[in-house]
Amino acid sequence: METFDIAKLKVQFDARGELLHARTRAYLCAPTDAPDMVLDLPESFFEQKHKVFPQLTLDECRYVWTGEAFYARLLQFSGLLMHASCVEKDGFAYLFSAKSGTGKSTHTALWLKAFEGCRILNDDKPAVRKIDGTFCACGTPFSGKFDISANVHSPIRALVFLERGAENAIKPIPAARAIPLFLSQTLRPPQKEKMAQMLDLLGELLERVPTFLLTCNMDISAAHTAFDGIESYYQEKAKENEAQK
Repeated sequence: METFDIAKLKVQFDARGELLHARTRAYLCAPTDAPDMVLDLPESFFEQKHKVFPQLTLDECRYVWTGEAFYARLLQFSGLLMHASCVEKDGFAYLFSAKSGTGKSTHTALWLKAFEGCRILNDDKPAVRKIDGTFCACGTPFSGKFDISANVHSPIRALVFLERGAENAIKPIPAARAIPLFLSQTLRPPQKEKMAQMLDLLGELLERVPTFLLTCNMDISAAHTAFDGIESYYQEKAKENEAQK
């Protein structure tokens, strides 16, 4: 087994196949006798998945289900999967989530054009993890169809649920509305105890990180609308806090 540094965790598994091997090289680290997580999946497991999902190659099955095993274990380390495209700007992470085909990747690509110095942390499945008391977005090698990720973690500035529209507009939404949106874009454990643990962690996340609904088109101005709306929210909160002193 090899050892990888993923989401600030030492994770051991066999990177079998060309796809998984290639995408994990940026996360490879020195071996350790005390990993945080060991993903010991036999080759027979992937072969069975290939029989059930013949539209996927065996190589793709290794990649997909190794990633799923990692995210399933992540809850033990105060972490969650979020199906989103995550962009980093000025050291902060912004996560854009929506149903497949809505335009998450298209929107974050606009940020790369609109703002100098941006980069994609993970284009499809960033890890959301509480690290040293701060909720961070983490790049992982499990980044969907395209290998767009970075082995870094950054504090989350905003969670944004995206929908298409003719006009660009962004508004904050309450946690009660955000919870079902988030749950539709993550892995939900089948065990009641783990689901309760997940909801507790999600509740804490939504208390500490603002959530928004973004209606947008595919013009570069959508990136400015999103960023300006998020920053306006923080400015208003700062004024409210100052007034209460």
